[in-house]
Order: sequence, then C-alpha cells, then structure tokens
Amino acid sequence: MTLSVLMSIFVVSEACTSAIVSARLTKSGRAIVWKNRDTGVEDNFIAQSVSPEGMKYVGLYNAGDSLLRDAWAGFNEAGFVIMNTASYNLAPDTASFVDQEGYVMRRALSTCRTLADFEALLDTIAKPIGIQANFGVMDAEGNGAYYEADDFRFTKFDLSESDEGFIVRTNYSHSGVVDGGYGYIREQNALSLLRPNIDRRDVAPSTFTDGLSRSFYHSLLGKDMSQQGEKWIVDQDFIPRYTSTASVAFELPAKGEPASAVVMWVALGYPPCSWTKAVTIDNVPPELTPDAATWHSPFCDEVVARKHEVFPIKRGSGSHYIYVATLNRYNSLFRNRSFETYSNYERIHKSLVK
Repeated sequence: MTLSVLMSIFVVSEACTSAIVSARLTKSGRAIVWKNRDTGVEDNFIAQSVSPEGMKYVGLYNAGDSLLRDAWAGFNEAGFVIMNTASYNLAPDTASFVDQEGYVMRRALSTCRTLADFEALLDTIAKPIGIQANFGVMDAEGNGAYYEADDFRFTKFDLSESDEGFIVRTNYSHSGVVDGGYGYIREQNALSLLRPNIDRRDVAPSTFTDGLSRSFYHSLLGKDMSQQGEKWIVDQDFIPRYTSTASVAFELPAKGEPASAVVMWVALGYPPCSWTKAVTIDNVPPELTPDAATWHSPFCDEVVARKHEVFPIKRGSGSHYIYVATLNRYNSLFRNRSFETYSNYERIHKSLVK
C-alpha cells in the first residue's frame, strides 16, 4: 500500500491500549492486567516505595518525577494492580483541575487491597477529582474491573460479568458519548490479535509485551503493515505508536500463592525497540530505576535513542514516518531477548512462592 492512500495523522498523546484477562484464559492460571502506555513524555522509570501506611508498592513514573507523585501503572504487596487509559468521551474535566489520574493511582497503590477499597477511594476523594479515565484494576483474589470515571462518578465493568472473561479498553469509555473519543481501530487490533490466544486459553504476559505491543497489524486494512515490503509506513492507529513509552503486563498470583507474588513484566520505552524484564515487589532491576542526577532510567534512555532510528526524519511531520527496515531489525532482535527473560518464568515464580 502506498503512502498516498493512507489517512492524515491526528495525534492523541495519551493513547494507551489495555486489557484485563481472567485466570481461566491464561496459560499459567494467573490473571493478567496489561497496558501499552502512550504519553508525550518519552522517558519513564520504575521505582519501589513504601507508603506512610506501610504499604510497599512499585510504580511506573514519568522521567523527572523525583517526588514519585504520579504512578501510571503499578502493583503493591497486597496483590492490588492498577493502570489506566485516558478517556475522551466522558463528562469534561473541570477546566481548572485536570490530569490527576497518576495521582489517584499512586494513592490507590498506597492503600488499596481490593476493588472495594478502590471504589471507596473514588467515592471519598475530594471532588472534582480531575480525571477522565478507564481504570483497569485487579486484586489478589482475581477480582477485576474497569472503572470508567470522571470528576464526580464512575461506571464499573466487572470482569466476572464478561461472557468471554476479558475486557479491552483504549481511549473511549463504553459508558460515554456514543462514537466519541479515540482508539476504535486500536481496540479492534487488540481484539483481533488476542482472539487466537483467547480461543486456545493460552494468554501469557508475552502475548502482550512481545505480541500486541510489537504488532503493526491494522484491523481496518486487515494486514500487518510492517510485513508488506514497504520502505516507509505511516504511524497511524497501531498499538505501538511514536508516543508509546512502555508495555506492562502484570501477572497476578495463582490460587495458593501469596498476594505479593505479582510479577510486573515490562518493556520500558518504545516497545519494538525494548525487551521485557521482570519486576517483583522486592526486585526492580537497577537499570529500570532512575538515575539520581537526571531522574531518567538509563535503560529507557537507550531504548528512546533506538526509537529515533526507527523515526529518523526530524523535520516537518517526520515523526509520523517509520523506517521499516530498522523497525523490523530491532523488533526481531529484542523479541528474542524478551523470550530469554520469559524462559526463566518458572524459576521466578518458584522464588516468589517459597
């Protein structure tokens, strides 16, 4: 397909794609929460904290957030996991108070153990909250839900009420204004790519970090645009985007495992140029943590440098154009490195559940 046939570009910087999956659909019997994060801040890092209430938690933060104020996904020692996607078809934020989703999630990681705890937080936090988001939440008992939430109210979509046992969300809320928001094609991309694993009941963290977050399948066009022999493709409506800064898949404890046995599988930075590493409540690989001087992750900085090789045109609208040869080379190389990490899957879990 030639470039002239492709649509014009409209960039939504907060354009995440996400899913929650019941344990009955996974290869390991462990529920999964996934977020492909998109944001205007290229670099992010992973950090562990202990709340004033004594809760140990791990979060994903924007580079430069030295106060660890806004967590954009994370988990705690109680086995509580949370992430979000921005929503663009809910009631508008109060104009003077916005972008509080990361703060709300950090508050939740500090104190919440269950979905009921998170609901209580949304009910009692001062209004207007300053949010428009789909919060994907799961607890150690395998209870999961999306909360489509604005400044004053939320609508809950319970995983237990999903006929198929999984839910996908992008950048519109199913309870919001019909045909409003963004991410309809990305939602279909995710549903199409997930379908074989859902049917086989063998969904794994790698399905997301090294499958969906590396895929340039376009559901409207019905093909993987990175495999069409083109020199350049336009960065439009794929799950990984120029603004993608991490793919994170949280693997919840299986029955009989301690609540703290969550594994956060993370490809930090632009996923096609990164590889997946395992994070646990007591072990964050040091290269994912921030440098004390810059508050950047050294690993993420390296990934971002490679991303700029994939998007080599710097003038005009050059950031919309992907150089396919470099993309495919890095995507293949780092997918293989990720699988080396996943090959230690059983060893990691055994160490957590002793």
